[in-house]
Amino acid sequence: MNRTDRLYALVEELRAVSPRPRSARWLAARFEVSSRTIERDIGALQEAGVPIWAEPGRTGGYALDRARTLPPVNLTAAEAVAMAVALHRLAGTPFAGPGATALRKLVAVLPAADAAEAHRLAGRVHLIGDGPATPVPATVADAVAARRVLRIGYADRAGADSIRDVEPLGYLGNPRHWYLLAWCRMRDELRCFRTDRIRSVRALPDVVVREFRPTDLDIPHGRVRSLSLV
Repeated sequence: MNRTDRLYALVEELRAVSPRPRSARWLAARFEVSSRTIERDIGALQEAGVPIWAEPGRTGGYALDRARTLPPVNLTAAEAVAMAVALHRLAGTPFAGPGATALRKLVAVLPAADAAEAHRLAGRVHLIGDGPATPVPATVADAVAARRVLRIGYADRAGADSIRDVEPLGYLGNPRHWYLLAWCRMRDELRCFRTDRIRSVRALPDVVVREFRPTDLDIPHGRVRSLSLV
């Protein structure tokens, strides 16, 4: 059994007995590898976002939270690779990290043969460049998700620096740049801050209560559309 097949089988074994744990020694015997190999495999699954935890003690071992995992997913190899190509365009966006972990979770629950075929197909796809060139600072992404006020150091178009307290309301993206949509307390108005001009970020304890309204943007109706999950 190769490693890809074993990782998939490990998840299914732990899902089948959840919430009871399996020891590394038991899993090693089951898959005919060393306990150290099982520990490395479990570590790789945990890094991929699979909710596996270790229970200490003589009767402990590794357990999986079935409620937070996916059953086997019926994705074709081409569909899995299409998702990976789409995620390439997320580089530099607030969702690059979560997108990568989501893809790893999906690949982890693909049937072994489909996962192997997806890896083979992905090896035939070649890309140039790393996607958009304007990264979104992780602190900004976290603040938008948690609705926390930020104190940012920002350089305007002329290069002049300023410190501003802003209430993050969302993002505005175009093919070249990502912007933080935020209510600027200094100017008492909605502003678009280009993320590559944000020099420093600090989250403040204040919670954002203001809501974004598309009519607050000085952009003609119809040129901006909200992201949809369907």
